[in-house]
Amino acid sequence: MSIKVTSVSKIYKNQKALNEVSFSADKGQIIGFLGPNGAGKSTMMKILTGFIKPNSGEVFVDEIDVLKNPLEAQKIIGYLPEHNPLYTDMFVREYLQFQASIYKVDKSEIEACIEKVGLTEEAHKKINQLSKGYQQRVGLAAAILHNPKVLILDEPTTGLDPNQIVEIRELIKSLGKEKTVLFSTHIMQEVEAVCDRVIIIKKGEILIDKKLSELKENNQQVIEVTFDSKIEEQFVNSLPNVISYKNNYENTWYITFESTEDMRPKIFDFAQENGLKILSLNTQNKNLETLFREVTV
Repeated sequence: MSIKVTSVSKIYKNQKALNEVSFSADKGQIIGFLGPNGAGKSTMMKILTGFIKPNSGEVFVDEIDVLKNPLEAQKIIGYLPEHNPLYTDMFVREYLQFQASIYKVDKSEIEACIEKVGLTEEAHKKINQLSKGYQQRVGLAAAILHNPKVLILDEPTTGLDPNQIVEIRELIKSLGKEKTVLFSTHIMQEVEAVCDRVIIIKKGEILIDKKLSELKENNQQVIEVTFDSKIEEQFVNSLPNVISYKNNYENTWYITFESTEDMRPKIFDFAQENGLKILSLNTQNKNLETLFREVTV
C-alpha cells in the first residue's frame, strides 16, 4: 500500500484542522482530494510529505513511517505545494540541476523531465521571466525529477491556460499508471477527466471516499425548483424518492431524488396539489459538481 493514513488529527490553537482522518491508496491510483477552502486539504498534504506533524495519528508512505523518518519518506515523494516555492533568480535548467543534486539524480534525467512537462522552449530562461503557468511547470518538473513513487500535487493546474491544463492532465494520467497520485483541485471537470477515486473533505473530516465509477453509476437526479411562495420542508420531504433537499434561498429548493423515473412530473403534481406555481425548474443527473455542492454547502 503506497499511502496509509490512520486517525490523523491536527489542531492549530483552538481550531481543529483535521479530525481523525483515515484513508489509504495503492499504486496506480489517481485520487482527487476535494473540499472547500479551509477544509484541511493542504494541511493533510503537508503532513503526508513530512513538512508538519499531526497532533495524533499515523502516516505511512510505501511502508515508511513519515512521522519518524520524514527524510526517508521524502526521497520517494514528489510534492508540488499550493504556493509553488521557486528560486526565481535561477535559470530553469540551473534550478533543476540544483534539485537533481539534492536527490542525487543523474543530470541526464533533466532534459527528459523538461520535455515531459513541456518546458523545452522556456528552459533557457530565468524562472522570474516565465509566466505563472510555466513557473507551475517548473515546480511540477522538480516534483517528478527523482522519479518518486508517490506524487502529492496541491492544485497543480493553477495559472495554466486551457491548452496547458489539458497537457498537464494528460501528464498526470500517464504518471498515475505507475505511481500513486493525490492531487487537490477546485475544478470538478479535472477530477472527472483524470481521477479513479474521489475523497471529499469538509472541516477536517472525510465525507466521501469512493471510486469515480461508483459515483457515475448511481440513479440520482437533482432538480432545482423555485416556487412562487414559501413552503415548509416537511412538504418537500413528502415528495416520493427524495433522499436529500436544501432550501438554497427564499423559495428555491435543491432536491435530490433516487429514481430512474423523471421526477419533474411529480413536482408539477406536487405544486398543483398544494396551490403553488413553479417559477423555474432545472434538472440534471447527479455528477461530481452537484455532489460536491450537496455535501459541502
